[in-house]
Amino acid sequence: MKLIAEDGPWVVLVFYLLYRDGQKDAATRQVLNKNTAVLVEMTALVRGTVLGAKGGL
Repeated sequence: MKLIAEDGPWVVLVFYLLYRDGQKDAATRQVLNKNTAVLVEMTALVRGTVLGAKGGL
């Protein structure tokens, strides 16, 4: 209990910064997942177009 009383503000700051870092990581993961899904769809479209133009290789 003494540790919390003496270092309370620093402990709160550290946990707040860790919490914010976790939020940023989650947001980054969401964007990367969305970008990956878009790239997969674009790849499928390009493959379909190229294979369709070449006669279905």
